[in-house]
Amino acid sequence: MPYLWEQTDWPELTWDEGRLAKLLADVSHEQGRLRGRMETLGFDLRNEAHLRTLTEDVVKSSEIEGEDLDRDQVRSSIARRLGMDIAGLVQADRNVEGVVEMTLDATEKYDEELTDERLFAWHAALFPTGRSGMAKINVGAWRDDRDGPMQVVSGPMGREKVHYEAPPADRVDEEMRRFLAWFKKPGDTHPLLVAGLAHLWFVTIHPFDDGNGRIARAIADMALARSERTRQRFYSMSSQVRLDRKDYYYTLEWTQKGDMDISRWQEWFLNCLLRAIDGSRETLHAVMVKARFWERFAKEPLNQRQIKMMNKLLDGFEGKLTSSKWAKITKSSQDTATRDIKDLIKRGALKQDEGGGRSTSYSLVTE
Repeated sequence: MPYLWEQTDWPELTWDEGRLAKLLADVSHEQGRLRGRMETLGFDLRNEAHLRTLTEDVVKSSEIEGEDLDRDQVRSSIARRLGMDIAGLVQADRNVEGVVEMTLDATEKYDEELTDERLFAWHAALFPTGRSGMAKINVGAWRDDRDGPMQVVSGPMGREKVHYEAPPADRVDEEMRRFLAWFKKPGDTHPLLVAGLAHLWFVTIHPFDDGNGRIARAIADMALARSERTRQRFYSMSSQVRLDRKDYYYTLEWTQKGDMDISRWQEWFLNCLLRAIDGSRETLHAVMVKARFWERFAKEPLNQRQIKMMNKLLDGFEGKLTSSKWAKITKSSQDTATRDIKDLIKRGALKQDEGGGRSTSYSLVTE
């Protein structure tokens, strides 16, 4: 079976409207309910939810590609760019700044035209050194296939499995002109289906040497922001795709090797979106927990180390909190860390987890 782009009808992709109708209605309904919940929050809490969502989106989109970004750096970079005053800002690396810059450009400026130059700028931001790992790549330009055809492969060297082969480089410029013209004026296609189609279409062209997945997800986020006409994001598609990564790649490969009916892809995309919106409840809960915590301890004279560590716990501390981690993060002695923790236990902010000895760990008290 030829790939999608090799078929005579490409890119006239189709789908079954009847098959997707209920799912579209369900997603639109849940989008509305989420907007309603967020509108009940105050300005500061909405901004905190927006910051938390964007942080997850950037971190998880990179994780899908096997790159682990420092969460604190991502959060700090986003907060600075949004003009938010948060405690514990840290300096972000260039690669973190680049991913954040692309994500915010896609969502904050969702109503601006997507052009080849804008995509080149996103790509250059993702690869500030001109390399992907140790390999030198074309940055801020379409791929040229000088090292052979663009293929998506897996498996050890010598026994690779080819999952997909993209159009040859000499077709990319025309393919992208056609894609961008459609994205500018998608006609009467439902906005949510535009997001799903944009993701699939772009990643099928695979116009860059690297970074195509992250840029495809940024384009989808841009389309979703357009569908809701809001710059603030309260759910993360990338976080959900990360959870469903195996199914994501399977459905993508199946679609790219199938016929022009992409109903199955659109169905998968909408279901993923529905799960992402449902997952926003965790974000809202975390924001409310943080707000109630600082309301409770607003008049408590916590030191700067304690404030820093409480914010880390409230923002999603990875792993178990121990006195040695406290000492390392706050650059204090073990004795100081132990005193800080015991003081917070006494105040009812922390509790000791079950177990003890050298592995003693502590958790936040949120009730």
